[in-house]
Amino acid sequence: MIWALAVVLVVVGLAGVVLPALPGTVLIFAGLLLAAWADGFVRVGAGTIVGLGILTVATYFVDVATMALGMKRLGTTRRAMAGAAIGTIAGLFFGLPGLIIGPFAGAVLGELTAHRDVGRAGRAGIAAWIGFLIGTVVKVGLAFAMVGIFLTAWFVS
Repeated sequence: MIWALAVVLVVVGLAGVVLPALPGTVLIFAGLLLAAWADGFVRVGAGTIVGLGILTVATYFVDVATMALGMKRLGTTRRAMAGAAIGTIAGLFFGLPGLIIGPFAGAVLGELTAHRDVGRAGRAGIAAWIGFLIGTVVKVGLAFAMVGIFLTAWFVS
């Protein structure tokens, strides 16, 4: 029963990495921790679990960091960056469309409060959206890396 719950947590977590309202990597970590615990931490030890925990926390900084880096490269203002972050958070409440539109709209509105240039604001929105997309791809990679690290520790030890 514990093994089945661990597998369900990991599978739902993998879906949650790209779907809104599910804490994807937290669920993956919980499933992997549960599987290690069920085995008495014989095959997967504390060091691996700590490493997986660090990766879990890192995934939450990826979205914001990639968005900010992309926007900074295009010379957007801090207001656009803050708007994109607020738009991303607000977008969570509107599901997948909110996650797609939120960063873009927030960056555009933030840039418009600093400069009345619609073209510049549009570029800020596109930069935020591309940064968000790249961040999602990186998060998916980190999620699969977490599972891979766990499986390596499980089968190599």
